[in-house]
Amino acid sequence: MMFKGKTLLITGGTGSFGNAVLNRFLETDIGEIRIFSRDEKKQDDMRNRLKNKKVKFYIGDVRDYNSVARAMRGVDYVFHAAALKQVPSCEFFPIEAARTNVFGTQNTIDAAVENGVKKIICLSTDKAAYPINAMGISKALMEKVAVAASRNIPEDDTTVCLTRYGNVMASRGSVIPLFVSQIKSGNALTVTDPNMTRFLMSLEDAVDLVLFAFEHGKQGDLFVNKAPASTIGDLARAIKTIFKSENEIKVIGTRHGEKLYETLCTREEMQKAEDMGEFYRIPADNRDLNYSRYFSEGQEDISSIEDYHSHNTNHLSDDELRQTLLSLDYIKEEL
Repeated sequence: MMFKGKTLLITGGTGSFGNAVLNRFLETDIGEIRIFSRDEKKQDDMRNRLKNKKVKFYIGDVRDYNSVARAMRGVDYVFHAAALKQVPSCEFFPIEAARTNVFGTQNTIDAAVENGVKKIICLSTDKAAYPINAMGISKALMEKVAVAASRNIPEDDTTVCLTRYGNVMASRGSVIPLFVSQIKSGNALTVTDPNMTRFLMSLEDAVDLVLFAFEHGKQGDLFVNKAPASTIGDLARAIKTIFKSENEIKVIGTRHGEKLYETLCTREEMQKAEDMGEFYRIPADNRDLNYSRYFSEGQEDISSIEDYHSHNTNHLSDDELRQTLLSLDYIKEEL
């Protein structure tokens, strides 16, 4: 009902998340969905596939403020999903990651405020918590940019919120399509480290998180969903079982900038996180630069608080992992 007759803009809208949002919204009474991205081929493919008058297409780049601002006219809500997010690419071209993920987010928020958008949800990643790679660092700074912007916007103007989630299963460029492709090509499944763990989320889970943030978010809030996890070794073996594959598993070593496990909430964030059932809400730190009093007051001891990460979350059993994979449309299609 909140979207009835409203106009929603999705930056990076031709990606996996944008397609999932379209699947959720196209049959509702939403007024218009604007797809904003820089790849005209993907837009043309989407336009020809959907043939839906509710969906409008805007060519542009979040790095260019004017192109974002033009697409933002008359928009009620924004889901900001545009990003450079492949870890190795960002490692080798970190300034490009900063231009899109950091400055692009600032442009998008500024354009939203200038055009009277009611709420913008900025999508982040677990790699932003304790970041060790350029992609995670750029996303961590993106979060800081969004929270800083939220401090200077009245609540009844544009509300800026964030979501942070882990790997989306079977999304473009992720490991599940890679494993399936290797099986079908008769090649070995390349595993970086079989003990490496990752959160497991579906695209539907990602959309649920963003909609939860949209419904409940206040200025500067960050929302995280509670997700199960798996080791990469278990994931590869589960896919082999599903596809009745005899392909070997080859351990190739950790890639540039990869972590052993991913963190969704740091211990510093868990100290102030609000448990909302399936989600955590992390309110913004709204202290200003007159912070000298905080040095004398301090905060409660955090040594007893643990991060929320993919090593200590619920790990799926072999059967649960197979059932989770079999529920994915991608796996059904490939089978």
